Amino acid sequence: MQFAEIPGLPETKENLVNAVKNNHLAHALLFHGPEGSANLTMALALCTYLYCENPGATDSCGICSTCQRMSRLVLPDLNFAFPTIAKAKEDDKEEDEKVDVLTSWRKFVTEQPYGNVHDFIYFNSFEKKQLNISKGAARKIIQALSLMSFEGGYKIMMIWAPEFLHPSAANALLKILEEPQPKTLFILVTGHADQLLTTILSRTQKVTIRGFSDEEVKNHLIAKGLCDEASADQIAMLADGNLREAYRLVDRVEDLQVKKIREWFLSCYKADFKSIFGLADDFHKSDKEAQKSLVLTGLNVLREILLKNAGLDELLRTHDEDRDFVNKISGKVLKEEHVGKLYGDFNMAHYHLERNGNAKFIFTDLSMNVTRLMAKIS
Repeated sequence: MQFAEIPGLPETKENLVNAVKNNHLAHALLFHGPEGSANLTMALALCTYLYCENPGATDSCGICSTCQRMSRLVLPDLNFAFPTIAKAKEDDKEEDEKVDVLTSWRKFVTEQPYGNVHDFIYFNSFEKKQLNISKGAARKIIQALSLMSFEGGYKIMMIWAPEFLHPSAANALLKILEEPQPKTLFILVTGHADQLLTTILSRTQKVTIRGFSDEEVKNHLIAKGLCDEASADQIAMLADGNLREAYRLVDRVEDLQVKKIREWFLSCYKADFKSIFGLADDFHKSDKEAQKSLVLTGLNVLREILLKNAGLDELLRTHDEDRDFVNKISGKVLKEEHVGKLYGDFNMAHYHLERNGNAKFIFTDLSMNVTRLMAKIS
């Protein structure tokens, strides 16, 4: 992974490169960003730059043997720790299983660099299994970092999703986090820094990775040849800075998405329960990604209504019929305080869909909430 492969974020790339050039890189870094951000890819690009045999002014060369190995994540001095299936008791087979999972994790990162822990769970068929980074894994981290560097450069330990560190594992790492060997670098990558122990947070320097702008998402999709400009515009609006979601939406862009939301809201406004239950059946029959896509579209429509109610028309991203719908429903049907309540309901629905909740129940419950709220308004 190179900095050039990551869309946008020029300020973050410049800061990291300058830290390396000026020898101001902290020995423990926490890359933190929202879901679908470049927290993992930016960390990997930094590793590539550190290991590159011929680094340039702004990026690694991409062609030396080290860069080539980094693209496959197989450098001996780059170590990884990540959540695996929690075991009540470690046994003799653990090492072999960890090797298999490491191979799978490398494949996952290569194929889904903006994926989250839930994607990793589905990728490995870990559903309904508890994951953690165990105390045994912490011992292996300490052992790996106690060895001399294979190639004379940095020894890097990258911990992905450190919020899954078992408390005993986190405590076991505190000393080495605070006083590592020379040329040892810890990189923690998370989207949930608030779930980390304060003792871990206090020993790391935070690198905040912002979400992508609409323009960065749009340009990236077009440059990759994933869709045309019109589709990229729509996807960028729906993804709202989340490149993971943008990739998922590439093959699912439908010009009628907002139209479905209009029909749904109209049925709720009229309290047309026959239509609502029919829509719930249709929603249940669609695949999981289509379900989440519709809820995400609803969230974006609510955002537009909120902006319209606040008089911030210049920030609106909808056009034509979609804009007309927002103009009609804002203020008269949905006021600011009601939109805030619905925004929380839609977010909760998306949360439950992510965790394989019953889609029909989720949609019906959400519809009832919308109907009750609109009934109060009207």
